[in-house]
Amino acid sequence: MGVTFDQESKQFLFDFTHDNECDVIKLTGELQQVEAFGKCLYYGYEFSDQVEGSVRSAFIKYVKFSNSIQENPNLTQFIQKAINQLHEQCNLYNYDLVIMPQSSSSLNQYMLRYVYRFAQPSLYQMELVKTLPENISFDMTAYERQYLDDVLENGRPRYTETQKEEVRASIGNMMENIHQKDYFTIAKDVKKSKMRPYIMNFLQFKTEQDRMLCESIRRQNVLIMDDVTTSGSTLNEILRTLRFLNEDNQIVVFSLIGRKDLMADSM
Repeated sequence: MGVTFDQESKQFLFDFTHDNECDVIKLTGELQQVEAFGKCLYYGYEFSDQVEGSVRSAFIKYVKFSNSIQENPNLTQFIQKAINQLHEQCNLYNYDLVIMPQSSSSLNQYMLRYVYRFAQPSLYQMELVKTLPENISFDMTAYERQYLDDVLENGRPRYTETQKEEVRASIGNMMENIHQKDYFTIAKDVKKSKMRPYIMNFLQFKTEQDRMLCESIRRQNVLIMDDVTTSGSTLNEILRTLRFLNEDNQIVVFSLIGRKDLMADSM
């Protein structure tokens, strides 16, 4: 399918039968591996490389903030085509759990309802919600085991106790700064930090029952779904939270508009 942008009318033109070189956006084609998260695949629409930032922003606004999705046949077909193609590749009947970030987005709700056309009646939905900045924590035990307690080839400690205390103090200052920021600034600032794997609890399950259920299921199929991925921070946090509980499940990430590479370098 093709979506082009008419510069004169400033409108997006949809063609659901043909592709061309001027397309603004296209489906990834096949499920793509997200290496950082083990058994994890990605699918959705991705912008073409040559599309200007202003056009990308305008299209995201058009898709995400349409007044009534059901009354916009271009948008409903745009969504349905992606989910239909996803179903053809991974068979949504075989999925047990769908996880979404907490959102009031009508786009997310429409996608969820359409996914349920394929899903088993037992498909369970749960939400992950943003935690308060002051509840974000640092896994010092894991960091010390991985780095501070490292030894040289001769068996001597790599770091002196003084050096270790300096690092601990630096981490303490970093966490104090994080606790004073807003959620979105935190997620953006620390995404590529070398300390990133040890900064925990950006997201939490909406209920304790959800967390226990997610921890208990093993070797099952999980679908993560979101409308638009811009920085990749939210989807990264969902994946990290799930993988912290277990590494056995096959995960498919479906972002209506996104980029696989936003999740490739987060660990």
